[in-house]
Amino acid sequence: MAKPNYSFEKRKKEIAKKKKKEEKRLNKMAKGTEGDQAPSIDDGETPSDSDS
Repeated sequence: MAKPNYSFEKRKKEIAKKKKKEEKRLNKMAKGTEGDQAPSIDDGETPSDSDS
């Protein structure tokens, strides 16, 4: 019978945990910038229009 590779299983769990954490972080950033995004776009367009 084959011997279980516990270090591989642990590594898989750690990678899955990191991936989930990163997705959570990105979702938080997306939610946080949704409300702030519209005003920042307006602010960004105004100076570029005056430069032209």
